[in-house]
Amino acid sequence: MTNRIYIHYGVRMPEMAFALMEAAKVSAKIKPAMHVVVKPNLVAPRPADGGATTHPEIVEGIIRYLKEHGIGSITIAEGAWVGDSTERAFEVCGYTSLAKKYGVRLIDTKKDRVVKKSLHGLEIGLCETLVTADYFINVPVLKGHGQTRMTCCLKNLKGCIPDSEKRRFHSIGLHKPIAVLASLLKPNLHVIDGICGDLSFEEGGTPIPSNRILLGFDPVLLDSYGARLMGYQPDAIEHLRLAKEFGIGQYVTDQTEIMEFGIEDRPKIDLSCASIARQFAQYIDEDGACSACYAALVFALNKVKPSKTPGKIKIGQGFRGKTCPGIGIGNCTQGCEINVKGCPPQAVEIVEMLRSS
Repeated sequence: MTNRIYIHYGVRMPEMAFALMEAAKVSAKIKPAMHVVVKPNLVAPRPADGGATTHPEIVEGIIRYLKEHGIGSITIAEGAWVGDSTERAFEVCGYTSLAKKYGVRLIDTKKDRVVKKSLHGLEIGLCETLVTADYFINVPVLKGHGQTRMTCCLKNLKGCIPDSEKRRFHSIGLHKPIAVLASLLKPNLHVIDGICGDLSFEEGGTPIPSNRILLGFDPVLLDSYGARLMGYQPDAIEHLRLAKEFGIGQYVTDQTEIMEFGIEDRPKIDLSCASIARQFAQYIDEDGACSACYAALVFALNKVKPSKTPGKIKIGQGFRGKTCPGIGIGNCTQGCEINVKGCPPQAVEIVEMLRSS
């Protein structure tokens, strides 16, 4: 189903990715003779725990699933951003060793043959490896971006074009080219790394632990859901709005089916590895909060940047069944005077509440 989003919470990434593909019945869509191309986000040679790049453990789970279902021809393809070495990114990010372990190919799209295609009045050069794939799996990171606010499924495709096109995208404005690119190059499956995406910068440095992987088939649906998790209405992301207008997919709605796994084992927030979260500690009364819920609150606070709040915002399982004054975030704090429901809630709803309180 295209109007369905699969989410798995936890920290055992290979098993989570495998389980999501099993739940989505990806095996029904692939055949052993297919050549499958997996495209992570390796924007720069930075380890994934910094919030910029795709965890190799997620791609490992994808490879395990493909091999278990008879796929022998697998390629990991990516091109680091302009000025950086993809080969070094493969090495630093753990993909060189991953490729050796499972016998898969690595392709630097910077060195790939270019195929030109046109749509919506724009000609774009595409890397041949992605164009000719029998099955294309996009594995982006859900994170912030200095120019486009967020990056996820749609913008991750920018790694499927040569450096000359990347430069041109910036010169003519990123949003329309990203939407046109997504119209020309359509992955069959999207597996989103939502483990610890950066708060606001594509190069990483301010990771927010959310400990979840998302999977789906509609990139607009997934990106609109991701936008809301980060505190944005989907229309606020221009390339996302254009992609919807171009008919690539639909926004998330109340009718979207969300299938969640690992709910009972959601990891608790680890403040020691979330330095940005500590900047907002003065506003938060935390007691046993899971990382996905806490991440939503941090994204919201960063977006609103409050000078003060009416008392500390309560969050966490320690508030279950308690009646409390002030604001509470998530279903565990339903006894608070003001409560943003959700398990976990979406940052966009927290933003709306903070702006109206």
